Amino acid sequence: MRFSNSKIICLMGPTASGKTDLAIEICKNFPCDIISVDLGMVYRGMDIGTAKPTAKQQAVAPHRLIDICDPYETYSAGQFREDALREIRDILRQNRIPLLVGGTMLYFKTLQRGLSELPAANSIVRQKILEEAEQIGWQALYRKLAKIDPITAGRVHPNDLQRIQRALEIYEITGKNMTELFAIKGIKSVPYQILNIAIAPLQRSILHKRIEKRFDQMLKNGFVEEVEQLFKRSDLHCDLPSIRACGYRQIWQYLTGKLTYEEIREKVIIATRQLAKRQLTWLRNWPNLCWFDIEDDILSKKILQQVERQFN
Repeated sequence: MRFSNSKIICLMGPTASGKTDLAIEICKNFPCDIISVDLGMVYRGMDIGTAKPTAKQQAVAPHRLIDICDPYETYSAGQFREDALREIRDILRQNRIPLLVGGTMLYFKTLQRGLSELPAANSIVRQKILEEAEQIGWQALYRKLAKIDPITAGRVHPNDLQRIQRALEIYEITGKNMTELFAIKGIKSVPYQILNIAIAPLQRSILHKRIEKRFDQMLKNGFVEEVEQLFKRSDLHCDLPSIRACGYRQIWQYLTGKLTYEEIREKVIIATRQLAKRQLTWLRNWPNLCWFDIEDDILSKKILQQVERQFN
């Protein structure tokens, strides 16, 4: 069967919703190649804490855009779009279906709607913001951002200093917030038909239990030891995007003596729940999205039927 060379699948969902297993099931039934849409999985040596597909899973369904960066590097949404579009074209040339899977919603948005032309960094404005942060603290600056641009603030973690700084910098330079600028620039869509699929539980408590269970398994699998290997490197520090990732940040704090071992679990689970909440906020505002309940006994069957309808 020959498939259309203009259709792709985007499988989204909050953390711990079971996206990887479902994606592999789709690959067993359709000629799909997986493209990872996950900020953490781009980094080498960060396997357990990012729930990176195992060697066995990748033998069944190889994942592209995994292990392409060193943890010292910064990987932007713009870089992801460029890399993902290249991989999509390559997969389509082979008469296969690109299946993009992950939970980094900004990457999905950037891929599907393009990048707005935001102003370049301004060292003077940036220094002014840093000085203000020293005086009143980053939490106060986050509250300031929430007043200026509540939509962007709702998508940014209060501890994501880099994105808070950038959002305030853009406002200082242009007089408009990021939400307004994105609206002005409009949407630059990709030239593909997209089947957007989201999986999530109907009850948030179910997701919370899955998050706890998965983190406990990560600890058993050696998550702390994985972060210790990164901690030993002289070129890595807690302000890097890789180390600020959920779980890695808290274990790094434990290794520096800021948290006790007993506090790690509580802090990581709280942070992961907050991440899942932000992911669900993105998804609720996503247009043309096919929702599926992860607790549905015939979830795989329903999604495979959806794919069948889309591609036949």
